[in-house]
Amino acid sequence: MTNIGASNALLRQYFPKGTDLSVYSQDHLDAVALQLNGRPRQTLGWLKPHEKLHQRLNAANDARTG
Repeated sequence: MTNIGASNALLRQYFPKGTDLSVYSQDHLDAVALQLNGRPRQTLGWLKPHEKLHQRLNAANDARTG
């Protein structure tokens, strides 16, 4: 499955195909986004996106400061 396919599959857990997202409040959509973005990803070595970002930033900082 492609990354887009995997993302769509995750979204379908919250919103079935064909769902009109305009009926949901922005707070609800933000809550779903927060949950999805907090999930570990196989493509990130099972890290959460924020964990991978911190890992990359720390590595860049270490390389810069030696």
